[in-house]
Amino acid sequence: MALPFTASADFAVDKEAGRPCRHLGGDFRCGIHRDLRQRGFSGCAVYDCFGAGQKISQVTFGGRDWRRHPETAGAMFSAFAVMRGLHELLWYLTEALALPAARPVHGEIRQSLERIGRLSDGDPGALAEIDVAACRQEAGELLGRASELVRAGVPGRKKDRRGADLIGARLRGADLRGAGLRGVYLIGADLRRADLRSADLLGADLRGADLGGADLTGAIFVTQAQLDAARGDSATRLPAGRTRPAHWARRG
Repeated sequence: MALPFTASADFAVDKEAGRPCRHLGGDFRCGIHRDLRQRGFSGCAVYDCFGAGQKISQVTFGGRDWRRHPETAGAMFSAFAVMRGLHELLWYLTEALALPAARPVHGEIRQSLERIGRLSDGDPGALAEIDVAACRQEAGELLGRASELVRAGVPGRKKDRRGADLIGARLRGADLRGAGLRGVYLIGADLRRADLRSADLLGADLRGADLGGADLTGAIFVTQAQLDAARGDSATRLPAGRTRPAHWARRG
């Protein structure tokens, strides 16, 4: 309901923000959930709000919904946009705390976690006043330091391709151990059998990238949504805590 999308390879149709998706049922469930990819809605299949939707509906608005309380819709959708940004930062900061090599910055990360967590507990009015960009800058600096500490332990010279355009790049078998790949565009890239151990993939766009046989052991800041948007197979090695997407090929 809250978010817009544009007809593309990820969405079969256009939808305006604040307008219900044509497939949204009266029970708030998706009517084509089992067939999202086949129906042209792969963008929905990989989307992750990091728990922001649940918190907005169950906590911030105390269980009220926009259908029974339409007067809350505008404030609810605006608050969701803020909450989603905060929850994404909380997820990354929590991930950083699980990195032993990043222990020198764990204290600062905990402080940031607590501060952003308190902000996320605000009412709709307080949420509207939050500068999410400033929070992102604060957290991003800490995550960058954590990344450097982790990747410093990888032998050899580490590639830094932050923000690079590698759409469709031929990187089959590439040695990308400990590489800085933040925000890199890897849409449709050939990463088959690439070595991505301990690489930083925060925000990397992996839509349609082929990870068949690639090794992502120890890769940091990899979300499940990134893997769901990519292609892979049974030979792809994943970071701890991530699951192999059901649509991936069964054989390497």
